[in-house]
Amino acid sequence: MRIAQVAPLYESVPPKYYGGTERVVSYLTEEFVRQGHEVTLFASGDSETSARLVPVSHRSLRLDKHCVDVVAHHVKLLEDVVRRQDEFDIIHFHIGYLHFPVTERLRTPHVSTQHGRLDLPDLMGLYSTFRSLPNTSISDDQRRAMPWLNWVSTVYHGLPEDAYTFHESPGDYFAFLGRISPEKRVDRAIEIAKNLGVPIKIAAKVDALDVDYFETTIYPLLDHPLVDFIGEIGEGEKSEFLGHAGALLFPIDWPEPFGLVMIESLACGTPVVAYRQGSVPEVITHGHDGFIVTNIADAVEAAGSTTIDRRNCRKTFEDRFSARKMAEGYVATYERVISMPPQAPAIEVRPEAAAVTTWRDPEMVPED
Repeated sequence: MRIAQVAPLYESVPPKYYGGTERVVSYLTEEFVRQGHEVTLFASGDSETSARLVPVSHRSLRLDKHCVDVVAHHVKLLEDVVRRQDEFDIIHFHIGYLHFPVTERLRTPHVSTQHGRLDLPDLMGLYSTFRSLPNTSISDDQRRAMPWLNWVSTVYHGLPEDAYTFHESPGDYFAFLGRISPEKRVDRAIEIAKNLGVPIKIAAKVDALDVDYFETTIYPLLDHPLVDFIGEIGEGEKSEFLGHAGALLFPIDWPEPFGLVMIESLACGTPVVAYRQGSVPEVITHGHDGFIVTNIADAVEAAGSTTIDRRNCRKTFEDRFSARKMAEGYVATYERVISMPPQAPAIEVRPEAAAVTTWRDPEMVPED
């Protein structure tokens, strides 16, 4: 199959540091190439891939100090895709809604994976206007805000099976990996660790939007002998960081669309203690590969437990969240989309929950 993968330009593919969407695009692209598909990747010029690379920008926009207009690069990205569309059997977009207006110029079948949260009021009118475009969700929970969208499938994220090393013995600290932001609740993670008297290592980036939150709310919490703030780490450091932890603390306070760090932890054999939000119940099986909790007291009890067999965590990853499994899901999705007539209604209907959580800051749309 001739497949076009269209990635955001903010980070390289794969990203040098944090960047969940770009990392997933990389894993998917490389797995497709391994399976023998003809893949073209539209991404920043500093991306590394075994597919054919179409470098839209010189380098990832977040690391380009000379970039002042990120929109200009993405407009060029869209035009490059449209002009080359006849080279592909399917075009797979990973850029949210930016391409919606140009889809009327596409003769080639296309599908969009939505990587972020969708319950923002600002999005409703736009997505409603383009509600017939085929979309893929990364969890069933992600659909709750827009059950009327043309959802073709849900495909969970996956990782290469050799990307993370299994660690059979637990370490002597808790891990927190991700972003420092109000919805990720690293403050809860610190409180859990302090209640148990267990060290916690925090490997996290601070986005520009969250600098004030970090400085006023989180920074004072770091001055504690149990807390080790490492900062942002690269992909090559994750396996050791997660694998040597006793548990990953994931005390989120938002409808997480997927949560890639959860399956990264499972791949290392490290159980996850997570709050029941968003996709968590779809990823973690309570008591088998982690614990799902709703408050600090339950989180403390769960994090102090030794009942999880780390082999269960690794098996969950291999059975459900490998890159091979993800690629199989997308191939089935592509075949379904290719067979659909233009503007066809959704062919898969899933029961959706009703409540929509109000976003605390409408200007922030973080990745998973």
